[in-house]
Amino acid sequence: MTPATGIRPRTPETTDPAGRGSLTIADGVVAKIAARAATEVHGVGGSAHRLLGVEVGARRGVQVHATVTGTAVALDVRLSIEYPMSVRRVVGDVREHLARRIRVLTGLAVSGVEVTVTALRSATPAAGRVR
Repeated sequence: MTPATGIRPRTPETTDPAGRGSLTIADGVVAKIAARAATEVHGVGGSAHRLLGVEVGARRGVQVHATVTGTAVALDVRLSIEYPMSVRRVVGDVREHLARRIRVLTGLAVSGVEVTVTALRSATPAAGRVR
């Protein structure tokens, strides 16, 4: 310790990452990061609850379930895509973007991304019928 500040100067022993403990990131935290990151991809919208093919309830954001195992994470994503965008291209973009963003923000490797497209949404709002 220095007498003037009362602070111990850093030594190699105190700056070693292994000596500082461990970090655990909860599944829910990774899921929220992935849900936000998925909305960054052009053409992605929230998931829809459907009953017999009819949308019920309010539109929700992108839904993600994450399972963290060690330093890897598996993602299960539910989202909608704007029509007439290519479903294959948008899903590919989502997979690549999520793998990159999760790795950068958490340090975890993405082992897999399962994507379920719940709806195709028109980019323009549907006009109501007038009688």
